[in-house]
Amino acid sequence: MNTEISLLFPHQLFEKNKALATGREIYLIEESLFFNQYTFHQQKLILHRASMKAYADVLISKGFTVSYISATDPNADIRRCIPGLAKKDIHTIHVTDPTDEWLMKRMQHACEKNGIELLLYNNPNFINTPPEINDYFAGKKSYFQTDFYIHQRKQRNILLTDQGQALGGKWTFDTDNREKYPKNTPEPYHPFPSINPYVEEAIHYIQKHYPNNPGKAGNPFGDSPHFYPVTHSEAQQWLQAFLKERFACFGPYEDAMVKGASILHHSVLTPMLNIGLLDPNTLIESALETGSQQDIPLNSLEGFIRQVLGWREFIRAVYQRENVKQRTRNYWGFTRKIPASFWTGTTGIVPVDDVIKKVLKSGYAHHIERLMILGNFMLLCEFDPDEVYRWFMELFIDSYDWVMVPNVYGMTQFADGGLMTTKPYISGSNYIMKMSNYEKGNWQQVWDGLFWRFMHVHRDFFLQNPRLGMLITTFDKMKEEKKQEHLKTAEIFLASLS
Repeated sequence: MNTEISLLFPHQLFEKNKALATGREIYLIEESLFFNQYTFHQQKLILHRASMKAYADVLISKGFTVSYISATDPNADIRRCIPGLAKKDIHTIHVTDPTDEWLMKRMQHACEKNGIELLLYNNPNFINTPPEINDYFAGKKSYFQTDFYIHQRKQRNILLTDQGQALGGKWTFDTDNREKYPKNTPEPYHPFPSINPYVEEAIHYIQKHYPNNPGKAGNPFGDSPHFYPVTHSEAQQWLQAFLKERFACFGPYEDAMVKGASILHHSVLTPMLNIGLLDPNTLIESALETGSQQDIPLNSLEGFIRQVLGWREFIRAVYQRENVKQRTRNYWGFTRKIPASFWTGTTGIVPVDDVIKKVLKSGYAHHIERLMILGNFMLLCEFDPDEVYRWFMELFIDSYDWVMVPNVYGMTQFADGGLMTTKPYISGSNYIMKMSNYEKGNWQQVWDGLFWRFMHVHRDFFLQNPRLGMLITTFDKMKEEKKQEHLKTAEIFLASLS
C-alpha cells in the first residue's frame, strides 16, 4: 500500500506539477477556503468547478488515480481532510506551495497534529521563488515596485539594449498609456469559448448549492452562450487571441474606462493565470515573441510585461513577506460597514454603479476600474478595510488572498500606512471624467465633496507631502461657501450609507 499522496487545490491546475508522481494517488479538493469561506461570485465558483473537473479527466487520461472531493463534502475542509488521510495510513503529503497563508497554516498544523510529513514544492505560478524574493528585499526598509521591476528586467535580460539599458530609453512607458478610448469606437472582438459540458455541469452544481451567492451564473460578457476558458488549450487560444487582436493597442488604452465595457484591449488572463491554466513565463515569452514578429508598439509590450513581471510578482512578494502585518493594520481607523447598495450597484454614483454591475455580471473589471473607481471611492467613504477586503474577495473571479491583501490593505485603502505606496490612490471626479466617457451629473458633486472632505479631515497626513500639501492649499483658498458646500454634500452622502 502506498502511504504517500499528492494534494491539489483549485488554483493549482498546472500543466507541469512536480508534486505529482506516477503511482501516487492525487486528491483534488474543492477546499472550503476557495468555495465556502465567503459568499463567492457564482462565476468564480463555476470557473473553479469546471476547470477542476476538466483537469481531473486530464490526470486520469495520463494514468493517475484521482480522488475528487467536492465542496459539499465535509472533508473539503483541509482540517477535516488530513485527519481522515491519517486514518488511511497516509504518512506523506506532497503539495505545491499554495501561496496562501491561511491554507498553509491549516495544512501544517493538521499534518503536525496527525504525524504526517508535508513536502512542499515551488509554485510554478510565479517567476520568483520565495528565497529569491527574500534575497532581493533583505535589508530594504520599504517596498518600491519600480525598483523591483527594473531589477527583474535586468536579472532576466528582458527588453534591454546590448548595453544593459532599458529598450526605448526608459524603464516604464506608463505616462504614455493614458489615452481616452476613442468616441463611438466599438470594443474589439472577444472570442470567448463556447460553454462546454464541464461548464454546463458546473453551472447546475453552483446553482443548486450556491443559489444565493452574488453574481450571475452564465455569459459573463454579452448574451451569447460562452464562458471563461476552463482548460489549458482554451486558455492558450484566449492568450493568442489577445496577442493577435488587442495587444497592439493595449498600452495606449490601458487606463481608459468605458461605460458598459470592461475588456477593451485588456487581456483578461488573470482568471486563468491565477488557477494555473496559464503560467507567467509563457505569458512573457509569448508577448516578447509576438513583439518580435508583429508591429507591437513598445509602450504596449512594456506595459504588458510590467503587469506580469513587475506588478504581479511584486504583489506576491509583498504578500509573502508582509501579509500578516498588512491585514492587521487600519492606518486611518475606519470602521464604516459597506452598505447593500455596493452589492447591487445602486449607490447613485454613476461610475461606481456601472463598474459594480459589470462585476456582478462577469466577476471582472480592469485594474484602473478597481483602483481608481472602486478602491478610490471606498477609501473616500471611509469603509473598514476588512470590509473592503471581503467585498473584493467575494465579487472578483481572480481574487485570492495573495492578490487581495496587498491590493486592498496596501494599494487601494492605504490601511498599511504606506508599506508599499507613498500615498493613497485617491482623486476627485476630474480624473474619472478625463479617462472615461461617463456623463456629467450630480454624482460629481458627491465625489468631489468626499474628496475634499477626506483631504480636509486628514490634512495633517497630506501636509507631510509637499505635492499633496498643495491640494490642501487649494482647498483652503476656496471661498468659505464653496468649502462648506463640499463638506455638507459629503456628510449627507456618508450619513446615507448607515
